[in-house]
Amino acid sequence: MYTTLTLPTVIKTIHHIKSTNLKREVEIEIFTPDNLLGNECVNLLLLNDGQDLAQIDMEEMLSSLYVRWSIEPTVVIGIKASAERVLEYGIAGKPDFKKRGAKAEAYTNFIIKELMPFIYGELNVNINGKRAFAGFSLGGITAFDIAWNHDNYFDAVGVFSGSFWWRKKDLSAGYTDDDRIVHEMIRNTKTNPAVKFWLMTGTDDEKADRNHNFIIDSIDDTIDVVKELMKKGYQRPNDIFYYEMVGGKHDVPTWGKAMPKFLEWAFPKTKI
Repeated sequence: MYTTLTLPTVIKTIHHIKSTNLKREVEIEIFTPDNLLGNECVNLLLLNDGQDLAQIDMEEMLSSLYVRWSIEPTVVIGIKASAERVLEYGIAGKPDFKKRGAKAEAYTNFIIKELMPFIYGELNVNINGKRAFAGFSLGGITAFDIAWNHDNYFDAVGVFSGSFWWRKKDLSAGYTDDDRIVHEMIRNTKTNPAVKFWLMTGTDDEKADRNHNFIIDSIDDTIDVVKELMKKGYQRPNDIFYYEMVGGKHDVPTWGKAMPKFLEWAFPKTKI
C-alpha cells in the first residue's frame, strides 16, 4: 500500500481581538494550512507588523514553499500594528531615551495572555510543532524580547534588520555601547533561554556609522548581539544563524526576499 502525499493549501482569514491590555481592537491575519491528513506536525509563527504581509505576498510564499516541500505545515499569524507602534513595540519595561516602547509591556501581555490563548482555544488547528516569533526592524527586537523572556511559549526568533541600536541614552548624552538595551538584557539574564536565533541585516540597511569603523550600525549592533549570545554559551550555527544580505535595504521588499530563508530555517521539511 502506498501513502498518498498531499500538499497543504493556504487559507487566509482575518480576525479581531478586543485587547484589555492594549485597550484597543487588534486585527490579525491568519494563514492556516489546509488539506492536511491530520497526523502532521503543525508549526506556529507570529509576525509583528502584519500589515506588511500583503506586500510580501505571504499567501503565495507559503504555497510556493509547500509545493517545493521546503517547510512543514505552519500557521502564520500577522499581528497588525497600530498608530502607537513605537510605543507598543520595544523592550518590555525598558523604554528608550525618548520613552518609545512605553507600552511594550502591555503588548507583551497581549501576546502571552490574550493572543496565545486565542490561538490554542479558538483556532481549529492542533499546534504541535515548533513555535517562532519574528519581526522587522523595531518589531524584530520586540519579537526577540518576548521570545527571550517567554521561552516556554517560543522555540525560535527571527529578527529582520532589527533595531538593536535601541538605547537608554542619546548619542549626544554620553552614550556608550553599554547603553544598548537588548545587549544589556542578554548580559543580565542569568539563565540561557531555550531559544534559537535567526538574525538578518542588509549591507544597505542604513548609512549611519557612529563609531566610524566603516561598518554600518545595523550590522555592528547585530554582530554584537551574536557576540553576547556566544558569551553565554550559544553556538553557531546550531543556536544562531546570521544572514547578511548583499544589497539588502531597510524595507519590506528586502525582508520579503529573506523570509523564505527564515521559514526554511525555522520549519524545515522532515525527510521521509
